[in-house]
Order: sequence, then C-alpha cells, then structure tokens
Amino acid sequence: MNIRFYNAKMLVPAKDGRFEIVEGELWVKGKEICYLGDGRSNLEEVCKDRDVIVWDRELDVKGNLLMPGFKNAHTHTAMTFLRSYADDLPLQDWLNKQVFPREGQLTEDDVYWLNILGIMEYLTSGITANFDMYFFPPVDAKASVDTGFRTVQTSGLNNFGGTVELMEENYHIVNEMSDLTSFIIGFHAEYTTSMELMEGVAKLAQKLKSPVWLHNSETKLEVEECKGRWGLTPTQLTEKLGMYEYGGGGYHCVWVEEPDFEIFKSRGLTAVTNPASNLKLASGICPLKRFADKGVSLAIGTDGPASNNCLDMFREMFLASTLAKVREMDAACIPADEILYMATAGGANAMQLSDCDSLAVGKKADIVMIDLQQPNMQPENNIVKNLVYSGSKQNVKLTMVNGRILYEDGRFDIGFDPAEVYQRANAVIRRMK
Repeated sequence: MNIRFYNAKMLVPAKDGRFEIVEGELWVKGKEICYLGDGRSNLEEVCKDRDVIVWDRELDVKGNLLMPGFKNAHTHTAMTFLRSYADDLPLQDWLNKQVFPREGQLTEDDVYWLNILGIMEYLTSGITANFDMYFFPPVDAKASVDTGFRTVQTSGLNNFGGTVELMEENYHIVNEMSDLTSFIIGFHAEYTTSMELMEGVAKLAQKLKSPVWLHNSETKLEVEECKGRWGLTPTQLTEKLGMYEYGGGGYHCVWVEEPDFEIFKSRGLTAVTNPASNLKLASGICPLKRFADKGVSLAIGTDGPASNNCLDMFREMFLASTLAKVREMDAACIPADEILYMATAGGANAMQLSDCDSLAVGKKADIVMIDLQQPNMQPENNIVKNLVYSGSKQNVKLTMVNGRILYEDGRFDIGFDPAEVYQRANAVIRRMK
C-alpha cells in the first residue's frame, strides 16, 4: 500500500547519533519509506524518476508522533500459555518444576497459535519486531508471515532437545521463508547445554558466518556453577570456544565480571537487558552503565510472557532507566535518549535489522504512531523523556510493519479473529497436567 502521513511530528536520527523531533510528512510506498520532510522542500528530487504515487490512504496525524517501532530484543513468544501460571519462584525451580514439564507437551499447532497471541500483544505496545528463542522455528516463522509481523529467531538448543544439524536446517528454512523472517545461530545457556553441543554450535557459527546468542550470566548461581565446571564465566567459556568470530551477544548479562566486559567490547557483542523478568525472578540488575562506559552495544527485551508477564516495552524502558540509576546511585547515569535508542535502534542492530532501525528514506516502513493528546504525554517539554518516563501502551494509536498497518485504534488487521486466538491459547493450558 501507499500511505501518506501528514501533520506529523517525527522522531528521526540526530547528528549526535540519538534523536530529534521534526515536523512534516512521511510517505510509505510499498514496504519502504520514500519521503520524509516538511511536505514542500526536496519533493522534486525525491520524486524524480519515480511514478506518480496514488495514495491508498492519507492519514492526518494531527500533531501526534511517528517513531520507529520498538525492537523487542529477547523473547520466548509462545510462552504466552504460561502467563501467570508459574509465578513467585526462583529461576531454577520455575524452569525445572513448572516450565520445562509443560513445554514438553506443546505441539506445533499450539506454538503457532500461542505465537499469534504474543504478536498481538507486541503490536499493542508498538513493537514491530522481536528476537525469539523457542521450539519449532519454522512454525514460529509461519505465524509471523501469516500475521505480517517481523521476527528474528535464534535456537534454544540444549540437552533436552534439538541438534546442531536441526539448527542448521532451521537456519536455512527460516532465512529463506520471507523478508519478515530470519535466523541467527544460538543455544539456550551454558548450564543446560553439554560441551559437545556447545562445540558444535561454535563450528556451525563459523561455517555459516553467523553471530551466536545465548542466555548469559542471568543469575549468580549460573555463573558460580559455570566457573565450578570450567573455571570460566559463561562469557569467557563461549569466547574460548570460538563462538564470537562473527559477533552476537547475550541475554540478561546481570552477573558479568571485568574480563567479560572486555570480551563484549572487543568482539562487538550486544548485551540485552530484561529488567522486568530479572526483577520478578529476583535475578538481579544488569550493570547497564558499566556496559555503556565500555562502549558495549545495548538493547532491551521483555523476555517471555511467563517470566515477565507483560510484553510492554514502555515498562521495560522505565525499569531499565530507573534500575540503572538506583544500582549506581546516580540519577544522571543513563539519559532517556540512550534508553530509547536501546529499545529501537539498539535492538535492530542486535537483530541485524539495519534497514528497520530508524525513520529515514529507504528504510523499511516499521512505524508506530504515538498519541500525544493524552494527559500522560503533556506538556511536551521533552517528547523523548515523556516516552521513557511516562509513556504507556495506551499511547500506541497505530503499528505498521513492512508498510502494512497491523494495529490501529485498538483493532487488529492480522487476518485472525482475536476471539479465536484467545480460545485456542486457553485450550492449550487447560489440557495440560
């Protein structure tokens, strides 16, 4: 579709690498942004050698904000079936006694519908892409294609399921399925994965020239046990195994040690913080400022809906910012624009979505419209700070992915009846023992 947005405020990259607000118009032609400006200047240059655009829709933004969609950089989407089911437990008991036994009962059809439920929630939060780790990657990818959502996947390979050979097969299937789906090499975590499997992951990553991702240093116990087994932290062990020749990163990264920061920096890795999940599971607080001071790339994820339990990037931004301040006892340690960058471009960089990281001509039209005409966004002293400190899902008026509006004013256009999705999700957990 060809869509013209006018009378808009737009969050665009600034010269310092963060953001500025400009006013004017944004045009979407097909899947891409083809114009961003004041609606008067540069039009001849922009439209040169192009066909005359016939608009399918012209949307008066009425002074509201267009911004790049949030990139949810760590998810287990299909865990929607365990939302509010296995709470108030430490991580190891939560996983081993509640989560793993029920995940073992999931079918491919279950995962398909549970993914659609999660995608619906992402859209209501202005999330236009997620970085997922779960079972049945081709099924996960099909749910994204069928709804029009964008998903990057990595493997949850561990001792309880999967093989390196299957990961390689899924890598090719998902990467070749659609421009909405991609796959990056990974595994669940050191504490769930044998040395033989980890060595296989490293070899596959080198063969495919892929980054590697894993849950890394989420809990103090995880790091202590890893050091007991190998004399190294998870970061040091995976570096020693040769996993990071082509980059990658870790999820959580709470209990990192000084040599780990150096590895992250030297290898160009990204640390993805998941503040709500780490709080709920009492895992700790990620040392964001230390990573930032080292020049390490950062991103933000919600984690899964069983450990969070809300797939809400506004809440994650607020927690990431305020927890960093409390951890350092420094109210100025990480400014709001850096947090917003982590939630948008930082996640896009981690997910290798360089064409989806910002609002600019030639970028994919993954766009969110934020309603500024609500009390929590007024006055407009600083729109970026309003987004991070007072914004909420109630402000998301519209979410567009790949040039297609999938959510607008509380209504979904994803090809599925929400009532059917809810019914199927409830049926999954009700049949389980």
